[in-house]
Amino acid sequence: MMSEHPKQTKQKDRKSHQPSAKLRGSTRDDAKTRLSKTLSYVLRHGAEKERIPIRPDGFVLVNDLLSTPKFRELDFETLQSIVKEDNKQRYHLVQDVDQDGTPSDWIIRANQGHSLKTVEVEDKDILSAEEVPMAVHGTNKKAWASIEKQGLSKMTRNHIHIAQGLTGDTVISGKLFTPLQLQRRFANFNKGMRNSADIFIYIDLQKALGAGYKFQLSANGVILTAGNEKGFLPPEFFSQVERRVGKSGREPLPGWEGAIHPKSSEVVIGSTQSESNPADS
Repeated sequence: MMSEHPKQTKQKDRKSHQPSAKLRGSTRDDAKTRLSKTLSYVLRHGAEKERIPIRPDGFVLVNDLLSTPKFRELDFETLQSIVKEDNKQRYHLVQDVDQDGTPSDWIIRANQGHSLKTVEVEDKDILSAEEVPMAVHGTNKKAWASIEKQGLSKMTRNHIHIAQGLTGDTVISGKLFTPLQLQRRFANFNKGMRNSADIFIYIDLQKALGAGYKFQLSANGVILTAGNEKGFLPPEFFSQVERRVGKSGREPLPGWEGAIHPKSSEVVIGSTQSESNPADS
């Protein structure tokens, strides 16, 4: 039977509750922001801990989600709003269908970033470096000290996250676009990048592909790789490394100079970079 929307606790009952202290994020954040951060955590890492059944493709039933005490302040309309307004496009909310094609229950998943080993989201394989404009990972100086020696690590996640570019520093080879076209075309370029990043590691994607490393593109535009058998992408696949200079500049790190620069026929837009917090990207 078709489910038009998930079951919800009566609104008057929800309003009687104060925001849960167990929600993620700072107490300075508004309730909607904390709900979004908690949703990101549960769908990527905590579904099993919260006893929410999660499918191998990462989807959970919205009804199961809304029935947990952690989301007592969340209703379906707010959930829709969180998904729609999320500038990183972290979530995929859709109405499932039965085998005969009849619309069924609403389901939701995180597009990438899972640490749950039972989840393997189906992503698009990248077969050539030409399929993406570039591959760059943002980190900080403290982390770079170990990355320089051992490479990028997926750590507790299922994949290493790599962005397709830097916000406001988008390169388009030999083409001119309207501002609206640029906004649409490059909406996903900096997904997987932290706001706090001051070190930028450019990946020689074609060299890594040639060495047998597997790369996929997530539904929201993040380049993903599980790395080698130990979960690392070694430094031999770094083509250049840059450090932040001031608020908007960058310069190559000594010993890590490369050739990642726009050609004279390319158009460069803006001059700033941004990334998402790893817990929320």
